[in-house]
Amino acid sequence: MGKKIMIVDDAAFMRMTIKNCLTKAGYSELIEAEDGAVAVDKYAAEKPDLVIMDITMPNLTGIEALQKIKAGDAGAKVVMCSAMGQEAMVVEAIQLGALDFIVKPFKPDRILQTVTKILG
Repeated sequence: MGKKIMIVDDAAFMRMTIKNCLTKAGYSELIEAEDGAVAVDKYAAEKPDLVIMDITMPNLTGIEALQKIKAGDAGAKVVMCSAMGQEAMVVEAIQLGALDFIVKPFKPDRILQTVTKILG
C-alpha cells in the first residue's frame, strides 16, 4: 500500500491490536511509539502519512504530542484514540487539528474505515 502509519499508545497490547488490524488490511509500513515524547521524535524522523495516537500517556499526553507534531508539520494527519468519558479531550484534540477520533474499545473495522477515509 505504500502508506506509512505510526501507532502511538503506552499499552503494548493496544499497539499490537491496531498493528494486526492494519497488517491484515495490507499496510506494512507501521511505526510504533510508546508515548507522546517518542511519537514527536519519530514523527520528525519518519514523516508518517498518518498517526493513530492515544490521548492518555506518560511523558507527553496525546494532546501535547498532537500540538508539537502540528507545530512542526501543519499538514500532519492525526487520529486520536481514547476511552469513553474523555469527550472534553476529544473535542480539544479536534480543535487542535486531529482529523478524527476512535473510541476504545473499538472494532477493527472502525480503525480501517478511518484509515481508508483519511488515506484513500
